[in-house]
Amino acid sequence: MVQKARIHLTSTDIGRLEEVCRELKDIAVTTGVRVAGPIPLPTKHLKVPTRKSPCGEGTSTWDRFEMRIHKRLLDIDANERCMRRIMRIKVPDDVYIEITLI
Repeated sequence: MVQKARIHLTSTDIGRLEEVCRELKDIAVTTGVRVAGPIPLPTKHLKVPTRKSPCGEGTSTWDRFEMRIHKRLLDIDANERCMRRIMRIKVPDDVYIEITLI
């Protein structure tokens, strides 16, 4: 039975997230390992409404700020050579990666 690695990627910057996904997929293809993904998971929208007026007087006007959290999922066969190369890649600070063996 082949062991699989499930890789969860999370970031607020979609460009860097896609770059890391592309790099992981390239590693899997060059080592000849089966790869499924990247599968886009639902984007989380964090919304924060705040009052524009700092003192609270005047008309009630609001600023609406939103932060989007993008997520991707990759399933890769856990080949030793492939996993060593995955551990060595440079991941940007705003991309969070979680690897679980299933």
